[in-house]
Parts: sequence; C-alpha cells; structure tokens
Amino acid sequence: MKTLVAYFSAETGKTRKIAEELAKSAGADLYEIKPAEPYSAADLKWVNPLARCNREKLGKKDVPVSGKVGGWEEYDTVYLGFPIWYYGAPNVVSTFCREYDWTGKKIYIFAFTGLLLTVISVLGAELLAKIMNAPKEAFDVTAGYIRICGGGFLIITAYNLLGSIFRGLGDSKTPLIAVGIACVFNIIGDLFFVAVLGLGANGAALATVLAQLISVLISFVIIRRTKLPFEFHRSDICMNSTCAKAIFRIGTPIALQDLLVGVSFLVMLAIVNKIGLTASAGVGVAEKVCAFIMLVPAAFMQSMSAFVAQNYGAGKADRAKQALKTGIAVSFVFGFIMFLLTFFRGDLLAGIFSGDREAVLNAWDYLKAYAIDCLLTCFLFCFIGYYNGIQKTTFVMIQGICGAFCVRIPVAFIMQHFGNGSLFLIGLATPCSTILQITMCFAVYAALSRKLSSE
Repeated sequence: MKTLVAYFSAETGKTRKIAEELAKSAGADLYEIKPAEPYSAADLKWVNPLARCNREKLGKKDVPVSGKVGGWEEYDTVYLGFPIWYYGAPNVVSTFCREYDWTGKKIYIFAFTGLLLTVISVLGAELLAKIMNAPKEAFDVTAGYIRICGGGFLIITAYNLLGSIFRGLGDSKTPLIAVGIACVFNIIGDLFFVAVLGLGANGAALATVLAQLISVLISFVIIRRTKLPFEFHRSDICMNSTCAKAIFRIGTPIALQDLLVGVSFLVMLAIVNKIGLTASAGVGVAEKVCAFIMLVPAAFMQSMSAFVAQNYGAGKADRAKQALKTGIAVSFVFGFIMFLLTFFRGDLLAGIFSGDREAVLNAWDYLKAYAIDCLLTCFLFCFIGYYNGIQKTTFVMIQGICGAFCVRIPVAFIMQHFGNGSLFLIGLATPCSTILQITMCFAVYAALSRKLSSE
C-alpha cells in the first residue's frame, strides 16, 4: 500500500512547503487540491469581507474540486494539509473529503507515555511518597493518592489528546464544555466519596480520575457526531514512525519542560513537608486553590498555541503577534483580580477546601506568594503558548528549566533555612522564577522581531 500527502495551499505557500517536506520524508506521493475555479490574489484577501474566500466560508458554499486523485484505493495512509479558515478547513477541502471513500485510511496516535507513567506511579507509589518527604502521619494516605491518580494516567493522556485535537481543528468550545461537565462530576464525586463514604484523600483522587474519564467519554461521543475532515475508528490507533518522529521533535521539549518544572514543584513540596504536618496540609490546600487560579492562564496558553500555530503557518506572523499582545492584556485583568482576592482574602478560598483553621492560615500564607505570581503568569503563559505555536519548543524547555533549577529550587532551599519556616517566603520562589522566565521570553521576542525586520 502507498502513502499520499494531499494539501490545499493559499497565497503564502506555507502549506505547500510543509506538504513537500512531509512527502519527501515519508516517501509519499504528493497531490495538490485545487478549486475548479482557481483563486486569484484578491479572492484570498480575507481582510476584505466581500472576498471570495469569506463569502464561500461564511455562506457555507460548496467549492468544486479540479481533478481527481489517481489510484485512490491504493493509498492506505493519507496526510491532509490545509490552512485554517474561520476555525475550520476551507470549503474546497471539505468537498475533496466528500468525494472519496476514506474507509481504511488511517490517522496515527499513541499512548505509550501514559502507559509508562501508569506503571511507575502504581508500582512505585511508596517510593515517590518517600522522595517527597511525606510526613509519617500522612505517608500511607499520600502513597494511596499517588497510586490512584497514577492509575488514571492513560485517562489523563486521552483527556489532553482529545482536547488538543479539538483545539487543532479550531474548536475551543468543546474542550471547555467537556471540562465544565467534568468539574461538576468532580465536585459530586468529592462529596460522595469523601463526605458520604469517608474515603478521605483516596476518595478525592478517585473522584478526579472518574471525572476525567467522564470528560473523555463525552469528547469521544462528540467526536463521533462531529463531521471531521477524516474518518477515525479504533482500528486507526496504531504506530507510525514518521508521525512519531515529528511529534517527538516538536513535543519532547514541551514534555521535558513540563516534567522538570513539575519535579521542581515536588522538590518545593518536599521542602515544606520537612517543616511538619500542619505546613504540609496548608500547602496541600493552597495547591488546590492554585490549580483553580491557574485555569484561566493555562486556557490562554493552550488557545494561544493553537491560534498562533494556525496564523503563523498561514504566514500571518503579525496577526500571531497581535494575538499575543491581546492575550496578555485580557489575561492580566483576570490576574489582577485574582491577586487582590488571593493576597487579601486567601483564607476564604482556602476555606472552601478545608475546615481546619490552622491549615487554612498556613495555606493563606503560602497563597500570598502565589498572588504575586498571578500578576506575572499572564505574561509567561501567553509567551509559552506563542512560542509553542511557532515551534520554538526548545526555547520553551530551556526557559522552564532555568526558572525551575536556577531560581525556584535554590530560592526555596534558602528560604527554608533562613526564613524561619515561613511558607510565604518559601512560596516566593515561584514568582522569582517567573520573573527570570519572562525576562528570557522578552529577550527572545525582541531578537526574533529584529531578525524579521532585517529580512
């Protein structure tokens, strides 16, 4: 069987270049999707509301395709490339997809990483709890929590993968709906497993995993009912070396950065655990509040990656930059509100997750440092989304590692020894590292802008 790279390219020719490179590396045949009535430069000027491309897309007009793919039945793998128009495929691509039988044509995904992390977390839960210096009184509970959450790594992998697919297709609403429903079930699960059955931390972990499973199932149902530019069946889930190499090339720096940053926060948690059970409980409560606080910046980062990638790939670098500036401005408004609420009334937020007054006060002390970080993450997260979108993932990894290991961990150690056990001072390690990362992001942004100007 053979491989085909079919593509539609607009005025910039970016998609054509990528398709040619992909076909060459995969040893595939190349086919350009062309409309029966060729587009002129004026037809593709999307800034003009009356341009042909806008009238076709907004009017949902069928666009006939010129020519046919010879020997279609001989291809078992088809790569389909096109620029994003109004959060979806151009109409000529939709017509192309309808004209052929896609049965047996494959797309490739894999879940090896999720399986590996599942095995490590389930079998090594006690070791991981020991590495984090879990207090003796909470050691068994910590290990159980790790084991249950680790058992759901495959679910988390599918959860993130499906969200990425929707965002890649320009649909950010579906992941939001799925996450919203999951949050509702998570709260219900917490009340049932913790309050009713009395399972404690294990119940909270179980509620989280089951909520994510529900989100995955909802996403699968939506995908089955959504008209995609390709068919997807269970038989399509298999390994493909070409796709794997491309994903590893772009995704490995991002994954490594997330892993090492996560390790740095675990080191901070281990430092806090040495102080005592009350401090550990306070930071545990604070981390739940932080997870809520960071939802909006994280959403901006993910949507920024998809939006920038679409526009950068279409040769709209200026539009990608404008998205970065707008994202930072909007995100800053939310960050400022959360700063005021978290710094001055963090006890109210912490009180949602704990009724222990001492734990709440410790959580508030730690949250004051995170409140400062709220003013900074609007810059950092949007920058990370921007750099991921233009495939500068190696830089994203470097700045993340520098922030984690050059600032966050050293500052946390210093504050532990000279800060008299103050959780606020230990927590300051996070905004300190964010300042370094933002500085690096601005420096690279300025360098890239100068390079583009000179070209």
